[in-house]
Amino acid sequence: MNNNDIVSDLAVVADMFNVYAMLLLVLGGSLIWAINWSIRRLSQNLMERLPSRRFLVLQISTLISFTLYIAGTISLIVGVLQPPKEFMLAAGGSIAVALGFALKDIAASLVAGLLLLFDRPFRVGDRVSFDKVYGEIVSIGLRAVRLQTLDDNLVTIPNSRFITDVVASGNAGALDMMVVTDFHIALDADIEKAQSIIREVIVTSRYAYLKKPVDFAIEEVAVANRIGIRLRAKAYVLDVHYEKAFQSDIVLRVSTLFRENSIKRPLFSE
Repeated sequence: MNNNDIVSDLAVVADMFNVYAMLLLVLGGSLIWAINWSIRRLSQNLMERLPSRRFLVLQISTLISFTLYIAGTISLIVGVLQPPKEFMLAAGGSIAVALGFALKDIAASLVAGLLLLFDRPFRVGDRVSFDKVYGEIVSIGLRAVRLQTLDDNLVTIPNSRFITDVVASGNAGALDMMVVTDFHIALDADIEKAQSIIREVIVTSRYAYLKKPVDFAIEEVAVANRIGIRLRAKAYVLDVHYEKAFQSDIVLRVSTLFRENSIKRPLFSE
C-alpha cells in the first residue's frame, strides 16, 4: 500500500466521522437507550396490572430489547456513517479478528445470549438453580443473565456459563411451581395420621395451587443419629413469588398440629 492509498483511506474515515455524524450517533444512541428504558417502565407497569401475565410481558420486553439494540446499532452505523462497501468489508474483518482475540469471552457470552433467547432453556421469571445459586431470572441481556436470589441479592452470570453448565428451572415459564417440603417423624409414630395432617394443611393454605395434585414420598432416613420416617410433601404454589411464604405456612401449621396430636418426632422419641 503506497502513501496515496493511506491518505485516501484516512480521508474516507475522516469524512465518515465528521462532527455532524458523531452528533447523530450520540443522539441515535440516546434515543435507543430512551426507548429501551420506556419499554422497561411500560413492562413493569403491565406486570403490576396483569400479575398473571408477567412472565409473558417480561419475555416480550426482553425480545424487544434484544432486537432494538442490535437493529438500532446496525442502522446507526449504516445509515449515519454510510461507509463504502469496501471499507465495511475491510473494517469488519479487522474488527472481527481483533475482537475475537481481545473479547473472546464477551463474544462467547453474546452468542450464548442469542442462543438462550431462541433455545429458551429458561425464561425471564423462572425460578432456577445454577451453581449453588437459586433465585428468579429477572433479565436475560446480551452479555449476562441477572438472577434475584431469595435473599434479595442480584447475581450476574455470563451467558456463556449457561451453555456448558447444568441449570434447573423450577417452573419452566409457568406461574405455579412445585414446592417440596420434608417432615420427619419417629418410627413408631402414626404415619397415616401425620400424612393426613400434612395434606389437610396444604390444601387449606391460601398459597396452594389445587389444580395440581399433592403427592408424598415416604422413606426411612437417618435423623440426628436415629432412624426416622421422612414424609416428603410435593405440592404446588399458585405463584412462584409465594414459594417461601407457602413453605413457611405449611411448616408452621404442621408443627403445631403434630404437637397437638402427639405425633412423635425423631429427636423426642424414646
